[in-house]
Amino acid sequence: MVKELTAAAVEKYRPGPKRRRIRDAKAKSLFLIIEPSGVKSWQMRFRTPSGRIGKLTLGRVDFSGRELEGEPEIGQPLTLAAARLLAAKVHRDRERGLDVIAEHRAAKHRQRTELADKHGKTFTGAARTFITEHARQQTRRWIETARLLGLDPIDGDLKAIPNGLASRWADKPVGDIDGHDIWSVTDEARRIGVPGIKPRSPGLSQARPRALLAALSTMFGWLHQHRKIEHNPCTDLHRPKAPPPRERTLTNDELRWFWLACDKIGPPFGSVFQLLALSGQRLREVGGMRRDEFDSDMWTIPGSRTKNKRPHKVPLPPLARRLIPEQSDDLIFTTTGNTMVSGFSRAKARLDKAMLTIARSERAKASIADWRLHDLRRTAVTGMSELGIRPDVIELCVNHISGVRAGVAGTYNRSELLDERRGALERWAAHIEGLVSGKQAKVVDLAKRGRK
Repeated sequence: MVKELTAAAVEKYRPGPKRRRIRDAKAKSLFLIIEPSGVKSWQMRFRTPSGRIGKLTLGRVDFSGRELEGEPEIGQPLTLAAARLLAAKVHRDRERGLDVIAEHRAAKHRQRTELADKHGKTFTGAARTFITEHARQQTRRWIETARLLGLDPIDGDLKAIPNGLASRWADKPVGDIDGHDIWSVTDEARRIGVPGIKPRSPGLSQARPRALLAALSTMFGWLHQHRKIEHNPCTDLHRPKAPPPRERTLTNDELRWFWLACDKIGPPFGSVFQLLALSGQRLREVGGMRRDEFDSDMWTIPGSRTKNKRPHKVPLPPLARRLIPEQSDDLIFTTTGNTMVSGFSRAKARLDKAMLTIARSERAKASIADWRLHDLRRTAVTGMSELGIRPDVIELCVNHISGVRAGVAGTYNRSELLDERRGALERWAAHIEGLVSGKQAKVVDLAKRGRK
């Protein structure tokens, strides 16, 4: 005969050679479980939606005699009264159609995953640790790296991108990821796209898997160096070849159309693009301009924002200075006040459309070959060379350490040649201004160089 349990009886029951299960007549489906070791706990037994007998452990028996102030929860030490209250709540949830056992298992799984993630044991946790402790401080393109790994760096939270790697491998131990896993996602990137990131263009790509493999290899290499994993699973994988170096420069006509199109789309993107053409600097260096980097006409880019980690001085000509807006924000080009402007791909598409419209207003059948924003840097270097500016001065203008400034010459020749740089950039700005105004006496066609 099933009896109603009492607190005294619960404490009095002794263990046997096997597990004992004693039912409580007052609470539906509630049992007192006594292990051979003497441990006592509360358990419920009932039929699940699948028709099977399910077991749900509520928690160990609480012998303190003190009742909880709030609602009892699964996993807490429970007195007899608290166990009955919790059992009644479980039945109410079941009457609402909830599969309480499945819900409890899912909650426990989430807790285990969150704990492992916190200690960097899952892929997601390891990726967050890598971005936070290394990539954010040591690399310029850490935002792109974070997105490749499946983390959205917006607002600094590093949330998992839907369907990205951090979501796909959320509960996968980082040490269990092997070369087959890496090959699978890089092959997917080649054929379809990087998980969680919409590809810019459909079809097969070598750039996507190369970028993804580089991000994964760097992360796993860092984890291995810090003894968080036993080996780097990317070590023996085939690495897609890098594309041949680009040679595209804008012709003088294209430079004119470019400048007029920038005026048409307006700031902030039009101003950023024009500054790229005038200065020959990189996109993120210009896009991330800060008010405190200026002293009169001198723009000093700190080493934390340059590719070679060296501070770089850029004497801006008057035409360039007129493009810099007067505002109170420290960031020059921003819409939030906290981050540099974004959406350059969409702005470039608008620029291309405006350029073609302007070109065809001059020539009905005009066409413009594909070009990228980084080609403006090559155009500036080539254009200054055509104007007769010394190669070592050009290299200093664009912060490029190679060729003339490499090796012994670069090590011992520490002259900054600021006057020469200022003159070079002013001559290049005057050349562009002449192209746009049509007042330049002699126009040198950059595209024809080398064909003479």
